[in-house]
Amino acid sequence: MFSRKLIDESGIRADGRRLDELRPIKLEIGVLSNADGSAYIEQGKSKVIAAVYGPRELHPKHLSLPDRAMLRCRYHMAPFSVEQRKSPAPSRREMELSKVVREALEPSIFLEYYPRTSIDVFIEVLEADGGTRCAGITAASLALADAGIPTRDLVSACAAGKVEGLFVLDLTDAEDKASEADVPLAIMPNLGSITLLQMDGMLTLDEFQSIVELAVKGCKQIHSIQREALKAKYVAVKEVVEE
Repeated sequence: MFSRKLIDESGIRADGRRLDELRPIKLEIGVLSNADGSAYIEQGKSKVIAAVYGPRELHPKHLSLPDRAMLRCRYHMAPFSVEQRKSPAPSRREMELSKVVREALEPSIFLEYYPRTSIDVFIEVLEADGGTRCAGITAASLALADAGIPTRDLVSACAAGKVEGLFVLDLTDAEDKASEADVPLAIMPNLGSITLLQMDGMLTLDEFQSIVELAVKGCKQIHSIQREALKAKYVAVKEVVEE
């Protein structure tokens, strides 16, 4: 059976990108008027929206923590986000990724500022074409900033992997399914801290180090785009106020 190569002889991928090139990224902040903070990301064909509510009183109260806020995250894929309709009920994978997102964001937030409260993060995948957990983390970090919640740094996330024997950045769904390994990564670039590191597949130590370095490069590029998106919103707000 004939199968199309995902990377040609000159190192160009099926979507026209080089091996170390991100998909086109669009970020928008403050897209939901009913949320305390929100952000929308398009990364290639993947489209994800994130909303933040809080800090607010936690219910039921017996779950509240006396010394810090409780961060709660919900990652969910819309039924229409994939080719074959997905059940709207939360799957085991979505519950796992909700935990992964929470653990990736938690180190960045000054939770101790808001004892006995909750900060709720909702991530909805509108269209999935690979990298949705990383796109969700990127958008959620911006939504936290939009909500005015103090953070140590923005969290930027990106995946790298090994496809057809080559190291590639920001995998599409087709590349992810055909990959020999996939390494999602999230960092706080200004602090040099990794908040998420996962691996699916098998790599040698040298391969793993090279792929992590590639993912870090992607995260730093995304961090610059996040900063520009924040500047664009608040410079526009300042101009309106001055007028």
